[in-house]
Amino acid sequence: MIIKDQIQREIILEKVPGRIVSLVPSQTELLFDLGLEDSIAGITKFCVHPYHFKSVKTIVGGTKKVKYDRIRELQPDIILCNKEENTREMVEELEKIAPVHVSDIFTIKDSLDLIRQYGEIFSCRTDASRITDKIEHRLRDFREYIADKPVLKAAYFIWREPWMVAGGNTFIDHLLTLNGFENIYGNKERYPVVELKKIRLEGDPDLVFLSSEPYPFKEEHAFEAGRFTHHAKTVFVDGEMFSWYGSRLVKAFDYFKMLRERL
Repeated sequence: MIIKDQIQREIILEKVPGRIVSLVPSQTELLFDLGLEDSIAGITKFCVHPYHFKSVKTIVGGTKKVKYDRIRELQPDIILCNKEENTREMVEELEKIAPVHVSDIFTIKDSLDLIRQYGEIFSCRTDASRITDKIEHRLRDFREYIADKPVLKAAYFIWREPWMVAGGNTFIDHLLTLNGFENIYGNKERYPVVELKKIRLEGDPDLVFLSSEPYPFKEEHAFEAGRFTHHAKTVFVDGEMFSWYGSRLVKAFDYFKMLRERL
């Protein structure tokens, strides 16, 4: 089988991969939902879904730094990466061990394409179609739900010290737009460092979102942000719903509706 991954790298697979190393948390969850639990040999320490994986699967490191010897010992047939989550240097080193598939996700369409491609690679097209059908149905329903909701200006924070936000050309920005939120940093680079004291000059948001990941924001951080945001409402949001793609999207739209009702 010859395929191209989402950054157009050609990959040659002699058979359906039976041993998988996944270095991306949302893709690990997708593999499980595709019925591939027994094929998953290695995961990262950040692969927290499903919960029991951390005790039954081999942890090979994080998303930016892995133990290559441990991965080599697992004898994988394929290693799954992501352009944003993992580094080019990692991919080049991992290619010495096994074929490497790299995803690149900016939109829901990209996510659906990935699910379908996994269906082909791992010979689980029926399960892949089941998931994509659910996502597409719930997406249509959500578009109808959100159509008459007012557009609100928002800032989506992912880190503190320094304060960092989700900018343009990101999956988070794509989902913010889908939710009827105008990202005040959407015209900036993907994950810019910003000055909190200048947030009103940058766009004076109606909403300040503090994501649950990768930084563990707490109440004191909401108070800190509130000193500079004037009228904006500060809201803690589930970062997995805004940044995890794949089968997580099946659950995301109900969460987005719940979030809107809270505002």
